[in-house]
Amino acid sequence: MTDHIAANKRRAQLLVAGFVAPIVVLGVLVGLLAGNLLIGALVGVGVSALSAGTLYRQADAIALRVSRAVPADPEQHQRLHNLVDGLCVANGLPKPRVFVVADPAPNAFVVGLRPRNASLAVTTGLLDTMNRVELEGVVAYQLASVRSYDTLVATLAPVMLAPLALAGDLLTRLRWWNGGRSAREGDRPERSNPVASLGLVLLALGSYSAAWLRAVVGSERVVLADLAACQMTRYPPGLLSALEKMRADSTVSHSATSATAHLWMAQPLSGTAGDGPLAWAHRRFDAHPPLDDRIAVLREL
Repeated sequence: MTDHIAANKRRAQLLVAGFVAPIVVLGVLVGLLAGNLLIGALVGVGVSALSAGTLYRQADAIALRVSRAVPADPEQHQRLHNLVDGLCVANGLPKPRVFVVADPAPNAFVVGLRPRNASLAVTTGLLDTMNRVELEGVVAYQLASVRSYDTLVATLAPVMLAPLALAGDLLTRLRWWNGGRSAREGDRPERSNPVASLGLVLLALGSYSAAWLRAVVGSERVVLADLAACQMTRYPPGLLSALEKMRADSTVSHSATSATAHLWMAQPLSGTAGDGPLAWAHRRFDAHPPLDDRIAVLREL
């Protein structure tokens, strides 16, 4: 467990570094064009530090807002709060903030950069579908992800990788700055633009953000969290039954996006196993092992 936590922290550091480095390089190139390399480098460092810091602090809030999660009322959702309280006390974990997502598909996710500021969200479909032991298994899975710092990487990955495509698109447009198809008054004599070239590189890298997301987040974390959840509840049939219900349910989630799909306990996007119009795109962002494989592992316990 200690090695797994350390590996997750290293992945998070690499994510932040990978976000900062292109912005610093962009600042250097702008400085070269402007004739002042030092100022360009300082601006790049400042912008990258400010952007990374803002995204780092707001990553979990962004995921919750995108999913339309609202705080779970302690009275209306007393069963959920009781389960979270009991598992946290039994396993020495701080209680995460608890949210509910108005979505008929049974699912759940957890975000947070540290155990002390984690947020757990479950759908109304999950609350309506699962009995107590099944819901306990689902909650234990989320808490296991928090304890192993899987949520650190999963929360940071989409907000750190997604800006690559946007930055690439904006910078590529600079190819037409002083370099269009026809000459204009005041154009620079050279026709190439190194900043635009960087934009092409970022655009190419951003197009592979889905593959990077799968590689950085990793699907093995899901199976490890399943096993850890069974250790926390000491009742594998609870989680096993919950996964079987998720597999049998065909309700389409309306709260997940490609950028947040990896956060959910089970793949929330439709068409990943079929040939629907968006199946190919959804499969690219699928960072979950098949439910059949997870169920098979739990049946062996």
